[in-house]
Amino acid sequence: MSASGTMRPSEAFGWAWTDAPRAAAPQARHAPTGRRRLGLRASLGLAGAGAAALFCGFLTFVACLERDERVPSGRADGIVALTGGAQRIGDAIDLLANGYGRRLLITGVNERTSREEIARLNPSQRHWIACCVDLDYRARNTIGNAIETRRWMRQHRFSTVTVVTSNYHMPRTLVELDHALMGDDRVVPHPVIAEGFDPDGWWRHPASARLLASEYLKFLVAWVRTRFESDPERSRAAILIGRGKPIKMVAEPLLLRGQE
Repeated sequence: MSASGTMRPSEAFGWAWTDAPRAAAPQARHAPTGRRRLGLRASLGLAGAGAAALFCGFLTFVACLERDERVPSGRADGIVALTGGAQRIGDAIDLLANGYGRRLLITGVNERTSREEIARLNPSQRHWIACCVDLDYRARNTIGNAIETRRWMRQHRFSTVTVVTSNYHMPRTLVELDHALMGDDRVVPHPVIAEGFDPDGWWRHPASARLLASEYLKFLVAWVRTRFESDPERSRAAILIGRGKPIKMVAEPLLLRGQE
């Protein structure tokens, strides 16, 4: 209201400009408080510690990989080779021919690969391939390899098996086999050293670094998963890893194999 007692038009509607000094602006609602800053620092510290632990684990994983191929210290009932490289198959057949096992299972074979194709790639071992090699076309991942190995060992009543796969793949393979066999059978690892693969100079080769990092993460996932699963044949992770295929190709009941 003006000094003369008349009401300004703006005051009639409940608002008006005044010459009074403005009140101090309220403090921003979302300004970080001391507690928030402390929580942020703690989160960053935990993330840094986790990353450091993960990296140290990776270095330990690489350091524990076999650098040299060695002749098995003893004989086993059977030999299992996981596909993924021609060198694995050749080494496994050589072990069979030298008497380190009575039969050989090659697991995870591509459906387009025949026994004759394997014999053509290993011409000096045709006799052994014809008499004592079994081919598994069902497994699609390492979980499937472990399941098929268990089925094969039970079928032949084997209690010991020599496992042939790449050195970087061996840790995860042993985790899966130990889980599938439930510690009832003895597994003898025979790691294959791929030509041109240098685990000691991995940081100089991006492809090797990516391979080792990927395998290390898969190993960690397998280790954690097997702590909670009772039987890999009922593994929900197998379905996710195989994008739906393992429920048919890996976890199919063993009884159906005789009906194929």
